[in-house]
Amino acid sequence: MSTKLTINNNGSVKIEGDFEIVDMQGNNYGLQGRTVVSICRCGLSANKPFCDGSHRGHFEHEAIAFDLPPRKFNTTPNPPLREGFIVIYKPYI
Repeated sequence: MSTKLTINNNGSVKIEGDFEIVDMQGNNYGLQGRTVVSICRCGLSANKPFCDGSHRGHFEHEAIAFDLPPRKFNTTPNPPLREGFIVIYKPYI
């Protein structure tokens, strides 16, 4: 089964299908067999990352699908640096 994300008007992101949700350390949220959950996108939920309905009347967004612009690809392995820029390398954890 595939995974489907639905961006709801004035509300959450509904996730349906076969998926797992993990925190920054890779620990799984215990979904107790659920195949449908809603993720908060207003920031008001007391049960983040899950939606608890706190957005009602406090979050407005009309969800209308659109095409993203084409992806930008870096064809130069080590692009030249422009004068005045500082490059900071951070290891991925």
